[in-house]
Amino acid sequence: MSSTTPESSPPEVPVLNFGVLFIENYQWLDAVGFIDYLNTHSHNYLKQLNPPLAAGVPIMNWHYLSSTGDLEDIKASAGPPHRPTTTFADCPELDYLVVPGPDVFKPLSDECVKFVQDRYPKLKGLFTICSGSVAIAQTGVLDGVQAASNKWLLGIMANRGLLNEKVKWVGDRRFVVDGKAWTGAGVTAGIDLAAEFARVNFPKEVVEFVKDITEYEPNPAQPDPFARLLEGVKLD
Repeated sequence: MSSTTPESSPPEVPVLNFGVLFIENYQWLDAVGFIDYLNTHSHNYLKQLNPPLAAGVPIMNWHYLSSTGDLEDIKASAGPPHRPTTTFADCPELDYLVVPGPDVFKPLSDECVKFVQDRYPKLKGLFTICSGSVAIAQTGVLDGVQAASNKWLLGIMANRGLLNEKVKWVGDRRFVVDGKAWTGAGVTAGIDLAAEFARVNFPKEVVEFVKDITEYEPNPAQPDPFARLLEGVKLD
């Protein structure tokens, strides 16, 4: 997954800066599905395929970070190692932060926790995909928030008494939007989360065009066919 060089804004075209926080062994599809589907709605992308539509959407700049805060390569669940494009210290101001799901049984570093806590108040939104919500719950920014996550994982953690009880875990939706926290359920739900953000924020003709060129019909939050995985499991 290559980074994109930040673009300057043509007159009257807004710019959104997204940060993507890679945590060791994150699920590759969590990141790729969300990022690529959402970026397909961007001014940068649409000006090549459908210039008239590009005028109605923002430029999207993507900044990739490692949970270690440095520029060392970080491994995903598959694919090549990925090299961050910025550090915690040098990361520009962000509009949104995206967190693909990692191995949640490894605690976040103090530096990573501080970065999320410091940046969260200024963000327009936080996106987590799959187990990303469980990982980010360590920082406290999801306390009192309704949040989705990977249902298989939620079941395991609930049965072991390991769920963060300060978070209002939701087990019957593909994604949940609570304030500025946008949380997706397991893996492929990240694409639906991106599609929901696009539906809410971008012109309908852009959303429909992207559905056509990607040949994808997004799933709604409910009904969720995978809710069966948590039948009989108490999440609170």
